[in-house]
Amino acid sequence: MRFWRICRRRYAAEAASGKGARLYGGRWNSRGLTVVYTSTSLALAAVETFVNLEPNLRPNDLVSIEGEIPEAVEIARVDVKALSANWHQTRDESLRRFGDDWVHAGEQVALLVPSVAIPGEWNLLLNPAHRDFSRINFREPQPFEFDLRMFK
Repeated sequence: MRFWRICRRRYAAEAASGKGARLYGGRWNSRGLTVVYTSTSLALAAVETFVNLEPNLRPNDLVSIEGEIPEAVEIARVDVKALSANWHQTRDESLRRFGDDWVHAGEQVALLVPSVAIPGEWNLLLNPAHRDFSRINFREPQPFEFDLRMFK
């Protein structure tokens, strides 16, 4: 399975470390727990990045990093029906608990989670502490720019 991550150039070397999620937490993990957030397409990674930008701030130092998980590696998937009805409207504690439990169980290196930014699309969480993490291939960062029209 292919995936993408967009970040600032200065963070590209640690884009696969999960440091940001560990320091600040996220929708699917508590602060202190290491997780790498990625998306299943470059377009979704762009939207996920865009919705988290400061309004009218067009970064000029972004890179995209493509990665691939070998087919032989098991990937878990969240059952959306098992989530609360309003899971997408807030960073509900139950979502963080779900992701935390997934990391602690250590059964899979990757977990598909539904995107809030684009319903029906999927993001991919990676667990850097999992034994299969070394099997994941991260390619060299490539320059990434948003279309200027997105900032008018």
